[in-house]
Amino acid sequence: MKNFRTLLLIAVLTVGFNTVQAQEKIGHISTDLLISLMPETKALNAELEKLSKTYENELKAEQAKLEAKLKKYTAEQASQTDEVNQQRGAEVEKDRQNLYQASQVAQQDITKKRNDKLKPILEKAKKAIDEVATAQGFTYVLEASTLIVANGTDLLPSVKTKLGIQ
Repeated sequence: MKNFRTLLLIAVLTVGFNTVQAQEKIGHISTDLLISLMPETKALNAELEKLSKTYENELKAEQAKLEAKLKKYTAEQASQTDEVNQQRGAEVEKDRQNLYQASQVAQQDITKKRNDKLKPILEKAKKAIDEVATAQGFTYVLEASTLIVANGTDLLPSVKTKLGIQ
């Protein structure tokens, strides 16, 4: 998303507003809004939410096991030798580290899945924008969120129609 905006901004700065001729048409579109309205994005968000809940439930279960073990070890601490207590302390610390690592792996997995599945959605949106801009004779299409003044044509309604979005 940011790469798309950056590329658009670089293109505008490279060409420069001084070289834009009167017959060239310039439009704008909010790609963030377009992508959020796409059914593929809504499905992706639902899938990621489900995956996130699954990971969250698994991590909560492991946290509960760790807390139960810690409670048990604390209650038995007075009746155990120092060596056993040290071993138990090391075991609890190892379990904490494993839980933290599992949390990190879950976050990485969700991020990777999101990035992998978002790529074709972004490509579909860009293709639709290109097709609408070409069909309507636009020379440049700028990202609406980076514009200070956007009095030109908003391509969002046309692109939504092209993609079949209500």
